[in-house]
This record gives sequence, structure tokens and C-alpha cells, in this order.
Amino acid sequence: MRVLVQRVSKAQVIIEEGEKREIKEGLLVLLGIEEADDLSDVNWLVKKVINLRVFDDEQGIMNQSLLDIKGALMVVSQFTLMAATKKGNRPSYIRAAKHEHAIPLYELFIKEAEALLGTKVATGSFGAMMQLHIVNEGPVTIWMDSKQKE
Repeated sequence: MRVLVQRVSKAQVIIEEGEKREIKEGLLVLLGIEEADDLSDVNWLVKKVINLRVFDDEQGIMNQSLLDIKGALMVVSQFTLMAATKKGNRPSYIRAAKHEHAIPLYELFIKEAEALLGTKVATGSFGAMMQLHIVNEGPVTIWMDSKQKE
């Protein structure tokens, strides 16, 4: 399971049907799921994301988490995070999980994040064509992979 986490002052997702969902200060998480992922990957990544200290404290040092600032979270599924680019110029998405496997893990990620935050998590729509409009603060962008645990 991979995430690309961006610290944002605002983020908006427009889903193909025209529905808009948005957050103010917080984190935008792009979430990629592979066939090898399971509950342990969800548990590890959700805790890392929620507790990631990427918000400034009073001294201007990145030392506060989403919990500390009572920030918002938006999670958007993105199978292209699982792209393999080793051979040729056309990315392969063979590692990306099929809907039957990915949707339950995506929904669990959101449910666990809501439980830890004590608030609703904004989302995209799994498998839909979406447009993201974000203001990345910093910019702060962090990549995490539950298989590498770096």
C-alpha cells in the first residue's frame, strides 16, 4: 500500500458527476492499493499518516500532527501510485489491486482514520474520474509504502 501525503491549506475533489468535496487545512492522501496488501498495511499507514508531524508549531518547526492541529483529512484512491516503470515508457499497473480487493481496504483505511481523528474524512469516489484542486503548503509532500516502512 502506498500513499502520497500532501500538506494542504485547502483541497477539493470534483467527481465525474460534478459533485465537489473539500477540506481546509490538513492532509490530502492519495492512496494506492496492491494485491499483496492486507489489514496490517492499512493499520500501519493510517497511524503513520494521522501522526505524521508535518505542521508547524509555535516556533515554526514541523512538529505537529493532524491530531494536534485538529486538521482535516481527504483520502483519494489512486491506482497509478502502483505504476511500474522499469521497462519501456508505458507504465504497468499489474500490481494495482482489483476492485474486489481494493475497495474493502480503501473503505477500511477511511473508517480507521475517522476513528483515530474522531471526525469525518472527505473522500473521492473509488474508480471515478476525478479532478483535484489543491494548495500544497510548503510544499510538503511525503511518500510512504507499507512494504518498505521507511
